[in-house]
Amino acid sequence: MAKRSLQCKLALVPTQENRMAEYMAREPQRAPTHPGELMREILEDHVKLPIAEAARRMQISRPALYAVLNGKSAVTADMALRFGKLVGGDPELYVRMQVGYSLWHARKANERVLKAIKTVPLAA
Repeated sequence: MAKRSLQCKLALVPTQENRMAEYMAREPQRAPTHPGELMREILEDHVKLPIAEAARRMQISRPALYAVLNGKSAVTADMALRFGKLVGGDPELYVRMQVGYSLWHARKANERVLKAIKTVPLAA
């Protein structure tokens, strides 16, 4: 799997809905990186720890860790805390990455439904 740059530039675009200044981030055209991809890179390239040993130290099953590293499972708060403790990283990074990844895919999967939902204006 080709490594992608984890930085995404967001442009703030003002909208005029509901009389209040609202800012929305432009949606990136490509899917955000799954946090498991970064976690795998950290294990393999930086701490050079075998995945089986990482799973043992994190006190989780190897299949659970492999599922996250392969992008098949979401990074939970528990997983982020354990991985952050193992490698000395910020668990909030992995959770934020997961939220971005999940929201992007949910938007794509529900695009038609979301377009049909009319936004309710705020009460004055």
